[in-house]
Amino acid sequence: MIDAIKNCLPPVREPRRPRVALPAGAVDAHVHVFEQRYPLSPGRGYTPPESNLADLKHLHATLGIERVVFTQPSVYGIDNSAILDGMAALNAETPNRARGVVALDMKFSEKTLEDLEKRGVRGVRLNLDNKGGMPIGMDEIPELAARLRPLGWHLEFLFPGKDILELMPLFTALEVPMSIAHFAYQPATAGVGAPGFQALLELARRGNTWIKISGANRVSRGDLPPYDDVKPMAHALIAAAPERIVWGTDWPHPNSATPQGRKVTDVTPLLQIDDGRLLNMLTVWAPDAAIRKKILVDNPARLYGFS
Repeated sequence: MIDAIKNCLPPVREPRRPRVALPAGAVDAHVHVFEQRYPLSPGRGYTPPESNLADLKHLHATLGIERVVFTQPSVYGIDNSAILDGMAALNAETPNRARGVVALDMKFSEKTLEDLEKRGVRGVRLNLDNKGGMPIGMDEIPELAARLRPLGWHLEFLFPGKDILELMPLFTALEVPMSIAHFAYQPATAGVGAPGFQALLELARRGNTWIKISGANRVSRGDLPPYDDVKPMAHALIAAAPERIVWGTDWPHPNSATPQGRKVTDVTPLLQIDDGRLLNMLTVWAPDAAIRKKILVDNPARLYGFS
């Protein structure tokens, strides 16, 4: 129903500069773009704020980020036009600047995959948390993985945190790499000893799973940085798999919904996420500069094929 669609807050449009300079080739591994010229799915769960490519370029210029990975949002279903156009524009300006993770159904052809590969796509997103982004049946995932395997692509999963234990047989049987965003939606209040988080650590140690330490506001008890309760989770994941951790802003934070009954203009200054503050959290989660370089440069270069 249309009245159940949440209106999302915009991010801070003039973020602060981070307190440390980023290494050359730093990657923001999880962003979206939303522009009015791309039609939204009527079955979407939220309405995002206008957050276009110019906004994204301004953000990255402020933060010192040189490369980016676009992730297909559920509100566009399997129409990947917004992120493909964004990738094409950035790569035309600076070759090898942008990569993407798309959403597909099982009707795609091998030629479609070849074309997407040339454009810079390196994975397929399976969004179990928002069904608008999941047109593929669970029983079709092994076939999907087999078709992606020759390209060296990965599967990116987003799912309700409580489902991780049930999904472990699927994850451990995959023969292509997989990534999981947003701390796998494991609630920080449950602590690192919780069964769900321990399962995530097991996946990290197995060597086939890449984890995005992104979307801290989705798992913290608080909506805004510093997300102190997330710090132990980040430390544990980095210790478990320092070669397979990547970082992303999750810009423009499409889960930041306006409280029911309130106008966006009433609450925007109180709940907007400043991506400069968000990036500063990485210096707390990974205080060692060499580890930060792995997370920001080396690891995403391998996963997404930046050369």
